[in-house]
Amino acid sequence: MGKKVEPHTPALVDPLDYGAIEALVHGRHGAPFDVLGRRTVELNGEQVTIIRAFIPGATSVRVVAQRAAAGASRMRSSAAVPMKRLRDEGLFSVVMPGDVFADYQFEVERDDHPVERSYDPYAFPPLLTDYDLYLIGEGTHQELYERLGAHPRRVNDVDGVSFAVWAPNARRVSVVGDFNGWDDRALPMRLRSNGIWELFLPGITVGALYKYAVLSWNNGYRVLKSDPYALTAELRPGTASRVWDLGGYTWGDDAWLRQRVEANAFYAPISVYEVHAGSWKADPDGAAASGQVTYRALADQLAPYLKEMGYTHVELMPIAEHPFDGSWGYQVTGYFAPTSRFGTPQDFMYFVDVMHQHGIGVLLDWVPAHFPKDEHGLGHFDGSHIYEHADPRQGEQLDWGTLIFNFGRNEVRNFLITNALFWLDKYHIDGLRVDAVASMLYLDYSRKPGQWVPNQYGGRENLSAIEFIRQCNTAVHERFPHALVIAEESTAWPGVTQPVSEGGLGFSYKWNMGWMHDILEYFHREPVHRQFHQSEMTFSFVYAFSERFMLPFSHDEVVHIKGSMLNKMPGDHWQQFANLRALYTFMYGHPGKKLLFMGGEFGQWAEWNFAGFLDWALLDESDPLVDRHRQLRELVKSLNTILRTAPALHDHDAEPEGFQWIDGSDAAQSVVSFARWGRDRRDLVVVVGNFTPVPRHGYRVGMPLAGTYTEVVNSDDVRYGGSGVMNSGALKTQSIPAHGMEQSLELTLPPLATLLLRFNAKN
Repeated sequence: MGKKVEPHTPALVDPLDYGAIEALVHGRHGAPFDVLGRRTVELNGEQVTIIRAFIPGATSVRVVAQRAAAGASRMRSSAAVPMKRLRDEGLFSVVMPGDVFADYQFEVERDDHPVERSYDPYAFPPLLTDYDLYLIGEGTHQELYERLGAHPRRVNDVDGVSFAVWAPNARRVSVVGDFNGWDDRALPMRLRSNGIWELFLPGITVGALYKYAVLSWNNGYRVLKSDPYALTAELRPGTASRVWDLGGYTWGDDAWLRQRVEANAFYAPISVYEVHAGSWKADPDGAAASGQVTYRALADQLAPYLKEMGYTHVELMPIAEHPFDGSWGYQVTGYFAPTSRFGTPQDFMYFVDVMHQHGIGVLLDWVPAHFPKDEHGLGHFDGSHIYEHADPRQGEQLDWGTLIFNFGRNEVRNFLITNALFWLDKYHIDGLRVDAVASMLYLDYSRKPGQWVPNQYGGRENLSAIEFIRQCNTAVHERFPHALVIAEESTAWPGVTQPVSEGGLGFSYKWNMGWMHDILEYFHREPVHRQFHQSEMTFSFVYAFSERFMLPFSHDEVVHIKGSMLNKMPGDHWQQFANLRALYTFMYGHPGKKLLFMGGEFGQWAEWNFAGFLDWALLDESDPLVDRHRQLRELVKSLNTILRTAPALHDHDAEPEGFQWIDGSDAAQSVVSFARWGRDRRDLVVVVGNFTPVPRHGYRVGMPLAGTYTEVVNSDDVRYGGSGVMNSGALKTQSIPAHGMEQSLELTLPPLATLLLRFNAKN
């Protein structure tokens, strides 16, 4: 028989000092593992075991032995030793002779509650390794999302959740949630090096809501913060993080991942459909609890639609967790959490998986430039400015009322880089469209003199942000070499898509905002005035091959009183549709990958409204005017088809050898013509646009190759809603010089229309 345990003998009084007790019960103790949990010490010349627990609300606590330490006195698993209540706030202690209770649980009683049995969080070892902490301090931990945040784990044969957060200037950080009454005193965390706090909580399960309660050294600042690395969150307007396990989903996209190298290649046809998940189409089987569609319903409707329409990729506006619907997702509070508006993380995996199984790549809008000021978010996280600059001239984005990341800090760069890798890793995302790059590159972006701080050389370039961009793109391309990283960059910054090794920023593509602005300006003009603005159609070709470009007609062009794509066009209804058809066809002929925002493919009249849905009724009615919407959509479908099947339209999108001017100088008649070449020089498409409502008969156009051509797309075709002015059959060149070429075609140019003429290589 082992010796009898006699707790609280007169000689065995807990030596815990008054200051530590006060700090514990008032939630100020920053080193709880120094005082809580089990320890063996020498007390009055005798080896003793001390176990302490702080459980607010408990009326009594007993220690229940599971097994004894080797060589120690044996205790039955049913043995229960009462603990002494040191303070009414819930601080308990027991002091026992010898090395006992190596493995134990608590039996906790509360008023009017059944007895609870639980493991002691302060009996578990630290989980982050020294190497983890080293990489965190260095800012190079590429799998930080596996270490920080909340992760279900099994430790010492006990199931629970490990929590870890970066808060270097906190005095104390504790875990609070629906499992402890949100009491910030109850579960203080262990401080490791480099400002990392961690705690393993046994018994916590998937679905639990939690936050971090931060007490700062800065004037006693207290705040409840959502987890920056949370994998999901509660539905707005709630702001708590939710414990989640990303396992359990069985992916079915192996075939897609194997061939992604071809789908994302620079020579591949890429046509992107930009989508706002919450406003594309209502769920026919009933809305989600949030009042919107679900990821699964969206996938089941959208994937077949995109496949039918011939799109190669879908781009989602940001789906990372955000508190305000009206931000459209561009003000993020949960960088690692697909918004709970539309379902669970596994539901979002289903969305990506279904897209891939339909042969559709998934691009995700990503927002590393700035974040909102919501109290539960990243701002002033530990009572100091750790994610943002302290100086508002560097740390605030005035236009958007947001905070700017401090890209010069290792931990901040690590947070963002590991976030980019996270989406590519855990959700099989095929690429990221990086929002607001221009605001990152320039210290004086949208600022007046005196509102910004020059860099160390007196310049306006944000050197820290530039280095971050290069590091991030390098990390993405090294770990996911077939993923795309696309810059929304609106300035003339050189080398955006040049490799980092050659001094560039390392993006895969850059949105061609200059082309978008100029061509919309041109098409907004009445045709009679276009002759005076021919350069708006031709200037983009001057720099078309200075970067790898994507041509965007994005959501930004159909909001804020800018009018829908159709409403931007001048003239009566027929002319508006004709102009838009001519514009889209010209876009598909122009070098560069393509992007169109949802609703643009069928000419929605109304501006986009994030709180509603697209006006799909325009496609369901029989009115002749409505037919034009269906016919416009049929044109876009045809354009996607020819883009895929004609290598000349995608092989050399970013290379001058794929382009040849025919004539860009016929301003008097507002006609533009050029040729696109494939890698096989017999692969040729000639683009001719007539941007006035006047048909032009007998218009001679020089042809680079002698032989026959077929009019593969004519935006004036009656099946697209046009007037039917066509060039039918095989069009054979004549030995009549034109535009510096020995061969030419005599064409009929339809009014307000663009033609795509494909060379018949089997001539």
